Amino acid sequence: MSFLPYALAAWLFFVGLYGIVTSRHFVHLVICLGVTQSSTYVLLLAIGYRTGKKAPIFTSGVPVKVGAVDPVVQALTLTDIVVGVTVAALLLALVIEIWKRAGTVDPDELRRNRT
Repeated sequence: MSFLPYALAAWLFFVGLYGIVTSRHFVHLVICLGVTQSSTYVLLLAIGYRTGKKAPIFTSGVPVKVGAVDPVVQALTLTDIVVGVTVAALLLALVIEIWKRAGTVDPDELRRNRT
């Protein structure tokens, strides 16, 4: 078992987190949030992967010799993707409303306009 997928998941998480912390634009913030969430896809798939096992698609039971990877992890990954797209769409709709009302999507500029 390799640690490379776990290292990739951690790297994606920290790159996305750095982007979230340093973001000066709401659209950039939403994209960095998507990068951070993609680290969970990699982590879930790394947890569910088994060397030498096949995809869990069988017509007459799982062969004992071959085995299969865990289908629950794959279902959780697909659910995570759907939730991520939904959250991104909602956040982008909120960014559009902020832009319509304030005329800017810079968080610092919004703070200055508020006071």
